[in-house]
Amino acid sequence: MSAGLEVDDAVRALLLLMPRMAGRIKRIKVPGELQSFALAPRHLSLLSYLVFDGPMTVNDLAGRLEVAPATVSLMIGDLGRKGILERREDDHDRRRRIVSITERHRPAIDEWLARGATAWQNALRPLTAEQRRMFIDTLLAYERGVADA
Repeated sequence: MSAGLEVDDAVRALLLLMPRMAGRIKRIKVPGELQSFALAPRHLSLLSYLVFDGPMTVNDLAGRLEVAPATVSLMIGDLGRKGILERREDDHDRRRRIVSITERHRPAIDEWLARGATAWQNALRPLTAEQRRMFIDTLLAYERGVADA
């Protein structure tokens, strides 16, 4: 097992690591059939929820993305016009609309997300459930700290 790090040494390591990670993430190639859609990171988060959790309502997506339903509606409208997403009536409540990825673009979106998902699986698999929770909580605390600054 590797030796622990003092806080300042860990901060230094992370300040050097994070820009490299961000650069590598930005270089993940968008599949050819999706390149013309000018997808942004906010779209990737929305699409990730639909891939991992399945079709859901605008309000459910808004809650998970921590943004207003109106913001999600605009994103869904944009992706819907591009043929990436579709809205359908909820069979149980006709007033609600369920959002899903179209079958036509599902394979390309799965491919786009697969590299990151596989990298995270490989990185997290050796950790215990408690260590994974601590890692995610630490990243969330960092995100809040940066947002508050």
